[in-house]
Amino acid sequence: MVGICLRSATSRASTSFLALAVGIIPTFSHAQDTASPPAQPQEAVADADGQVAAPEIIVTGFRKSLDAALNVKRDSIAAVDAIVAEDIAKFPDQNLAESLQRIPGVAISREGGEGNQITVRGLGGEYTKVTLNGLETVAAATVNRGRGFDFNIFASDLFRSLVVHKTAEANLDEGSLGAVVDLNTGNPLSYKDGLTVVGSAKVQYNDLNDNVGPRVAALVAYKDPGGVWAASVSAAYAKYKTVEAGNNTVRWQQSRFNSVDGTPCFTQNRSGGTYVPGTACNDVALAFHPRIPRYGQIEFERERLGLTGSFEIKPADGTDININALYAKYTENRREKFAEVLFRGNERGIDVINPVIDPTTNNLVSGTFNNAWVRIEDYYRQSKNSFYQFSGSIDQEFSDTFKATLIGGISRSEADVPFETTIIFDDRDMNGYSYDYSQNSRAPQLTFADSISDPSSFQFAEFRDRPSNVVNDYKTVKLNTQWDAAEGFTILAGGIFREFNFDSQAGSRDSTYCAAFACAPGAYGMTVTPDMAQTFNLPNVGNVPAGTTTSFVVPNLGYVADLIDLYGRPLNRSAGDTRSVRERTTGGYVQFNVKGDLLGLEYAANAGMRYVHTQQRAIGINNAQTIGVGRSYDDWLPSVNLAVYPASNLIVRGAIAKVMRRPGLGTLSPGGSVDGFNYRVSFGNPLLDPTRATTFDLSVEWYFARESLISVALFKKDIESFPISQTIIGTYASTGLPLSLIIPSSPAAADPEGQPWQIATTINGPGASIKGVEVGLQLPFTFLPGPLDGFGFTGNVTYVDSKTTYALQGAATNPLATSFPTLTPVQVTERLLGLSKWSANATLYYEKDKLAVRSSLAYRSGYLDTTGGNGNLFDGFHGTYFLDASVSYQFTDWLQVRVDGNNLLDTYQNSFTDQDADRNYSYQHTGRVIQLGARVTF
Repeated sequence: MVGICLRSATSRASTSFLALAVGIIPTFSHAQDTASPPAQPQEAVADADGQVAAPEIIVTGFRKSLDAALNVKRDSIAAVDAIVAEDIAKFPDQNLAESLQRIPGVAISREGGEGNQITVRGLGGEYTKVTLNGLETVAAATVNRGRGFDFNIFASDLFRSLVVHKTAEANLDEGSLGAVVDLNTGNPLSYKDGLTVVGSAKVQYNDLNDNVGPRVAALVAYKDPGGVWAASVSAAYAKYKTVEAGNNTVRWQQSRFNSVDGTPCFTQNRSGGTYVPGTACNDVALAFHPRIPRYGQIEFERERLGLTGSFEIKPADGTDININALYAKYTENRREKFAEVLFRGNERGIDVINPVIDPTTNNLVSGTFNNAWVRIEDYYRQSKNSFYQFSGSIDQEFSDTFKATLIGGISRSEADVPFETTIIFDDRDMNGYSYDYSQNSRAPQLTFADSISDPSSFQFAEFRDRPSNVVNDYKTVKLNTQWDAAEGFTILAGGIFREFNFDSQAGSRDSTYCAAFACAPGAYGMTVTPDMAQTFNLPNVGNVPAGTTTSFVVPNLGYVADLIDLYGRPLNRSAGDTRSVRERTTGGYVQFNVKGDLLGLEYAANAGMRYVHTQQRAIGINNAQTIGVGRSYDDWLPSVNLAVYPASNLIVRGAIAKVMRRPGLGTLSPGGSVDGFNYRVSFGNPLLDPTRATTFDLSVEWYFARESLISVALFKKDIESFPISQTIIGTYASTGLPLSLIIPSSPAAADPEGQPWQIATTINGPGASIKGVEVGLQLPFTFLPGPLDGFGFTGNVTYVDSKTTYALQGAATNPLATSFPTLTPVQVTERLLGLSKWSANATLYYEKDKLAVRSSLAYRSGYLDTTGGNGNLFDGFHGTYFLDASVSYQFTDWLQVRVDGNNLLDTYQNSFTDQDADRNYSYQHTGRVIQLGARVTF
């Protein structure tokens, strides 16, 4: 039933999910009378009739980890969800992002078949704060130049617990609108006495590219039998290749072509002249056609290494010292090979024959095109991402009622891209090219002339290389104190100093061949020789229609790069991506925790205030000058959390808080340009305010039996404003930029405020309201007769909705416009970018004796990714289902053999441009992953 409801319409999914829960609960109506209260799970207790119930059954394996996560949730005053050690290490998740998607309200985005960033309750990674062993940090992979955390850097095997704090507390670090995700590598004193050794080894197979790669992990820990000290080290390593194969269009657009069915659309052929209106030419001009239709593949070669080390000692009563270290190295080589037609910007020279326009979507869905500009691309990016953190803490109990914790550490994340190279071959006059999106827009027929397999048909026209480097540094010191002032009344207070430094450097060696070297008259590049090219055959990309070209030549990238000494050429600085931000925060908090009973009703609550002072200095390049702009601001962030216990197995929670998230790093740069002749400024906004919000949460949790839970949570976030790009009229002084950027010979140099300035920048735009509901169920089927009592289920469904207003550019409507296409300004009210209205996770498991089986389905409904472009209103992704599974058998106390499967449905990533027309943006898949291995424990 679970599988059926998740594959049906999302509106029925939540109804079926609740029906399952309601249908099973009556079976447990007697269990809730004898179950132990949450605070005393292993004690025998008497029921209302004075009969003593049996002590709780001790569970192991996956059920044990689920129960431990349930205890974390139940024991907290605020709203939290957690995953604990065995839940991570024994599930076939490839990285932390894929582990986190099991938590209610968490959805993930994927790249190359793996999860990388998360969305919590509708807010993306930029609005989620991540702490590692209690300290804020950022892990950046490849091109991430923002505050979002790239979870794919870390293997999930390295972590003992993941805790997602969904409501704010004064003693939690500020900086989140979505959630605070706390990653923990563990404390060695929690292991058993003596030596513990755990190791696992797997062979990973991908059925799309037949790649086989290793995945290994190990833990060695020793705990002093006296319980005074303990140490542990762990490691995880994997190396493998995946392929993303399919087609994309790089959006659709409107343009006027040279001719349609032999009718000239201009008074001159190919270039110049004026437009000649006519029915055929007008219809084709106003219709949308793919900008760069293409098939190809992206190959990812990945290597991931993670190391952790921990030392814990209790040298005296009341003293606990922890030292932790974490190192991660993630290397990814990305290779793209595509055969395409470059309609974008070249329509003026192309003749259209037999065009077919879909009247519903206004798409030019098929046609034949002469004098087409054919392009072959070979792209290679090498990225080396490293991360380390060193941290330490001292917990000291000064008395029975007062204790303090001092914690500090440093972390550094570096994403280095030494090569990002593209070699381009062009054939700018191919006749007979055709495409057809009419039968299946996600599997179009793209047919090239036979010359696409002949190197001599092409010229080496262009080359690019764009190396870059991104570094994030954190230094943090925190002091937390706790005073148990009276029974049921505790005061928490503390302070923090944190320094964050972000630095981005980028350059380019881009050029056309003829601009860099001499070309023969009439040539646009160097004639390609056989040594410069190689044949490429497209892998399995699904139901590709007959007639589609699946074999073509591609550049021999290494040979061509050496031929022109590409990496010896001068590197030009890329002004837009050369920038930095330094951010220092100081602050403190006070929080009051109370618990007791009122009129016989037990409760627990906390209320507090957090203050933080932020100093920022942003540096960028503007008019070839390096400039810096500083600012500071203060935030007072009150929060209240209340938990009420109407019964020992029932919790009602409520929370209200003020929260904030600092501006995105890309928007803070003062880089851009200043035009003193026309009084125009284009730049980021180093004076941008944080995104601030008020959050409301209400939830009910019913622990109706041992290891069981039904929960319903309602939440709302009133967000004051979101940053948006906009052109405004204002004074030069309002930009915060120095006067030295104004060119001395311009009129504005003598009179900077002589007239209003047109300022293109990022501003604090309109706000939004996010509201939603989470429903969760955890249930072992212990009511069934053996051996069926080994079955169990855990799952959740989340619905989120929001509204905000976007200023967009819609389709052109006048084919006669001098500057065509002239787009139409429109105001659109829509949900937030990155927000899926529905997300769901369901895991059905079986654990009995030595056999363990699990199957997990993750669903995310469609979402908007960007505001779109070229007259398309929004780009986004359609909904996806991802199915993972695991089977293991415990042969002995120390040996377990297992088979894991990821993406067993071979789900396609199906993206669109323009949500109403649903134009194909990309349709690609990565194949299934099967892992076979063994785990040993001593």
